[in-house]
Amino acid sequence: MPGKSQENMERIAKILITDDNDQVREAVQKILELFGHQVISASSGREALTLLSADLDVIILDINMPDMDGFETMAAINQHHLGIPVLFLTGAGSMEYAVKAINLGAYDFIPKPIEDLDMFDVKIRRAIEKRMYVRREEAYKEDLEIEIRSKTKELAEKNLLLEEYSHQLEESALSTILTLQTALEEKDQYTAGHTQRVTQYARVIGGALDLPLDDMIVLERACQLHDIGKLVLDNSCIQKPGPLDDQEWALVKKHPAVGENIVKPLLFLEREGIIIRHHHERVDGKGYPDGLSGGELDLLTKIITVADSFDAMTSMRSYRVNLTQEAAVGEIRRCAGSQFDPEVVEIFARIILRR
Repeated sequence: MPGKSQENMERIAKILITDDNDQVREAVQKILELFGHQVISASSGREALTLLSADLDVIILDINMPDMDGFETMAAINQHHLGIPVLFLTGAGSMEYAVKAINLGAYDFIPKPIEDLDMFDVKIRRAIEKRMYVRREEAYKEDLEIEIRSKTKELAEKNLLLEEYSHQLEESALSTILTLQTALEEKDQYTAGHTQRVTQYARVIGGALDLPLDDMIVLERACQLHDIGKLVLDNSCIQKPGPLDDQEWALVKKHPAVGENIVKPLLFLEREGIIIRHHHERVDGKGYPDGLSGGELDLLTKIITVADSFDAMTSMRSYRVNLTQEAAVGEIRRCAGSQFDPEVVEIFARIILRR
């Protein structure tokens, strides 16, 4: 029984009847109430507009009203975009009226006086059903929008977590490789600190060239990893006090390509891998492993080439005495245009000599 009572309550429709004739208005109101509907009434179009609300299910308008007729009233109702079905109550119909009403979006016509109560009831119920459909559609759209906003927010939060997790994985992978690189350098007193110094020199050059932040990050990582390929070299090659023979030199020349292969599985280091591979190339095309020339070399590669060579010249090695910074600057200037990019050389030379 409670369910039936609730069902009956849900079926009660709220209807606005507007007619300037008191007798007609009251008669229509009584009929609607007899059918179980809630009714409010207005004696003019302007009064009807003051009673307009989203909880109305149907509006019945008389066409011929003074001051503001039914068509003018409906045009004003339409501006509120409430989607309430409007039925015109008229005593005399014409094709002109019908066309005008249809253009305004009228739902139906009700002739007056109302003689066929069954037909009147059918028209009202159909209008109520249409209003219920519109309400369900609006509720569905609203629920859908809420769900979309919720899902979008949830997706954004998950994406943020994935980005943070991905960043943590990248940092962890990079940290692991750098630890191996540091361990490699520490095995030889002559190469200890080489990566740190090369990175610092490259930062200085990149800053002088006003490189974008993304490029600076790539440059720094490439510097930190440029000799990772030497992990596969035997210490006898790295620490040999004299010149390398042809077989040993061939092994050493493989380390840039090996370094690229080591970082290749880490997709976020794609650019760094290319720079690692090319950090022993020359602008005249006589470097290794690919023999690329100046126009084929990335600016970041040209920077690390100068920084790496300068540190090698100024650091003590088992097979030679290191150069002073002034002498090393003279050497990289001498090789500008053949081994090194002239612009990068000159920028770095001025910075070093100024210091």
